[in-house]
Amino acid sequence: MNMYGIEYSQPKVTLLQDTGIGVAETAARTCYDSFGNSENDVVQAIESVMPDDAMCDELNGIEDSSLLDDLAWTYFHHSILEHANLSFLIRGTSRGVLQEHARHRIQAISVRSTRYTMSSVINAYVASKHGGDSIFFIKKILDFDMFVTTDRRYSSIEIEAIYNKLEYQSRIVDDFYSIAVAKSSLKYLDEIQDNPEALFNALEAGKKKRNVGDAFKHIVTDNFKVDMVVTFNLRSLKNYYTLRDSGAAYFQIRWLAQEMMRVTPSKYLDLIIKKK
Repeated sequence: MNMYGIEYSQPKVTLLQDTGIGVAETAARTCYDSFGNSENDVVQAIESVMPDDAMCDELNGIEDSSLLDDLAWTYFHHSILEHANLSFLIRGTSRGVLQEHARHRIQAISVRSTRYTMSSVINAYVASKHGGDSIFFIKKILDFDMFVTTDRRYSSIEIEAIYNKLEYQSRIVDDFYSIAVAKSSLKYLDEIQDNPEALFNALEAGKKKRNVGDAFKHIVTDNFKVDMVVTFNLRSLKNYYTLRDSGAAYFQIRWLAQEMMRVTPSKYLDLIIKKK
């Protein structure tokens, strides 16, 4: 999709799990002591018995609740929606979107770590310094599909900037390779000469440098792709969709919100998205 003259890839989203709306109705019925008024037999039964495993399974399979609909749209009693949770696997959004996500206070979020997953980039740079050059580095990084921008010429500009940052750091840091390469792989720097591809492959096959991102996080930009798992309660998801599906939202997080909405079952959307 073209936005502001630059081509961007779209994020991919899968709904990993959802806890159902039955617990939310049970919470609401507890508030009003109105189990007998439910249209769901299992909720009615909870008035007189403690639910067993079979009842809990049935409860979590509830698809509709008139009480939740009334509370959500007539009385705006949204706290009961906090008892329903949804978890999404997100791949290929940007670190810029990650910053936007951090502004939503109530969510659980686990993100692909740059501290532990940057070794291939550093290996490509080290290899480029042993028989290669910036062109080798740029071509290698382009194949990694690291950026949300899909224009290879634009990405090449960013990769060259990364190369220049690493080049500067390599000149001002004592024993640069000791912080860039695992100790067991340092031998390859002497054994493999004038063959950057072979050196890169050897470094990739060797032990990964632990926490290599600690020394090199400065190369990361908002354009880097991010994978993450996020879990929202339904009330927070309502707030997220309201704000992030808006035309005023940052376009990349709007794309993500729309993709998350696409995989959100209607039984949840009916409680948090106003019907047009």
